[in-house]
Amino acid sequence: MKTPTSLTAAAAVLLAGWIGRAPVTAQTNAPNPYRSVESWAVLPDGRPWGAPAGIDIDPDGKSIWVFERCGDNSCVNSNIAPIVKFDASGKAVKSFGAGMFVFPHGFYVDAGGNVWVTDGRGEGGKGHQVIKFSPEGKVLLTLGKAGVAGDGPDTFNMPSDVAVAPNGDIFVVDGHQPIATNHRIVKFSKDGKFIKAWGKKGKGPGEFDDCHSIAIDSRGRIFIADRNNLRLQIFDQDGTFLEEWKHFGRPSGLFITKDDTLYVADNTSGIRVASARTGVISAFIPSPSKAPVAEAVAVDAAGNIYGGENGAPPEPGSAAAAAKPARERVGQRLMKYVKH
Repeated sequence: MKTPTSLTAAAAVLLAGWIGRAPVTAQTNAPNPYRSVESWAVLPDGRPWGAPAGIDIDPDGKSIWVFERCGDNSCVNSNIAPIVKFDASGKAVKSFGAGMFVFPHGFYVDAGGNVWVTDGRGEGGKGHQVIKFSPEGKVLLTLGKAGVAGDGPDTFNMPSDVAVAPNGDIFVVDGHQPIATNHRIVKFSKDGKFIKAWGKKGKGPGEFDDCHSIAIDSRGRIFIADRNNLRLQIFDQDGTFLEEWKHFGRPSGLFITKDDTLYVADNTSGIRVASARTGVISAFIPSPSKAPVAEAVAVDAAGNIYGGENGAPPEPGSAAAAAKPARERVGQRLMKYVKH
């Protein structure tokens, strides 16, 4: 049974943060050339989906890796392996990471097939870390101190995402929710040595409010989903602010293909497809959920889009709300979108 007071308090503060928030505005008039495929992937033993917080594509271009929250919206007190690899048919072929995480969040698969994850909360001596696994699940590198929140060169506070540049430099988005957390990007060398950090809470250039996801384009520019500021911010790899785009809603997940096509999961409406060079939106896929919470997005070599739906809290008095243990979210699923 989940009774962690830290998670409860965080949820209450997050909910309070929504009160009085300005309406989200974003372009929604682009065409939708995709159809959805539900129930595409089946988890090991047919277990129910937790929130699929992270998605990425294997170097083979067709296998899908997912970081999901142990059949719920947290992995506290769970022995489920939250890192799962699926083949192109949606069959689970590998899983690992059981008992290691508090709150699965950021996710990245590098060119060598190594799996990078961020644990976005801390509890019981776990969390607030970035971990690199081999494709087989062996821990290769750990950044941050387990269960310790901080803003130093060797600590994180609710790290949201991670990406690796072609030269091996590591970029960590550090600071998830609009509570007492960090609001920064942290850069490390390929062997985990701290290089620099930039950012603070605010609305100006280079400032963040719930920095949530990261992607790197073909020119090496760093795209950051600055979620509560309702914008994407773009930097060079030294942290110099380049520009911002404000027409993607409340961006939660980012993915950029080799040809600089940008995919943005807006957790208020759906997924937008655009040019990473110009920001011009070419397609919009509405979320299939009544209460959309599009959390993550990835695209395979064939152009199929995968979207992580984080779902919404169950309706008071519903069967889901009364379940023992209660599911924290409903509508948690991995969607697949293919062109008509």
